[in-house]
Amino acid sequence: MAFPTLLTFLLPLLLSFSPSLSTNSEGNALHALRSRLSDPTHVLQSWDPTLVNPCTWFHVTCDVNNHVIRLDLGNSNISGSLGPELGELKHLQYLELYRNNIGGKIPKELGNLKSLISMDLYGNRFEGEIPKSFANLNSLRFLRLNNNKLSGSIPRELTKLSNLKIFDVSNNELCGTIPVDGIFGSFPMERVGALGREELVIRDTRFRVKLISLESISCPYQKDTDDCSIWIQVGVLMCHVSGLVTITMQCFEMEIQLAN
Repeated sequence: MAFPTLLTFLLPLLLSFSPSLSTNSEGNALHALRSRLSDPTHVLQSWDPTLVNPCTWFHVTCDVNNHVIRLDLGNSNISGSLGPELGELKHLQYLELYRNNIGGKIPKELGNLKSLISMDLYGNRFEGEIPKSFANLNSLRFLRLNNNKLSGSIPRELTKLSNLKIFDVSNNELCGTIPVDGIFGSFPMERVGALGREELVIRDTRFRVKLISLESISCPYQKDTDDCSIWIQVGVLMCHVSGLVTITMQCFEMEIQLAN
């Protein structure tokens, strides 16, 4: 009979257009993200994987072509980790995951987000190194990774990010030397938290600097055997910018390592 044969042929085709079964790579990526996160306040409740696309989900913004361009989950009381699936959001421009409790390593696949303008991952528990793949984010202007547990050094590859305006890695466990090539050589050094037009923020890390001059040492409350904190002002040369930096050390156990 021709009818069963025709039905056998048409059924898979019809199912492929069914809204409930239609696949969407961006929706799949976000659903994979949801499966990795703990969401006690149900901010992700609207993330329904059976919908045609994720543009109707809360905290997700799409363009006129139904491409995901913004993910706003900052300060949402979520925890867990990120996975490589986020690299599928090829049109994403804003990734806002700040002030949560997300941990683990930052996926190197985030370097695939070539349209990304702003990445705010600050105020979480991310650990490990800053991915070198971030050097592929040529449109990136704002990169805030501060207040995490990142370690290692700043990848020299990031000096290629010519559009970068703000780069904040303060309050991490970074060490090593600060790259002075490319865009990093033109950053003004800022010690305060206020965001300026262009800013490189690296306070509370263990970077090495080149000592130019020792200006003053004072320990006004020092007694013969007591430990005390002293403030030392030194002139430094860092990222082609000279200035005064305040360093706290311990009396009688002072050690300054000079960078070559």
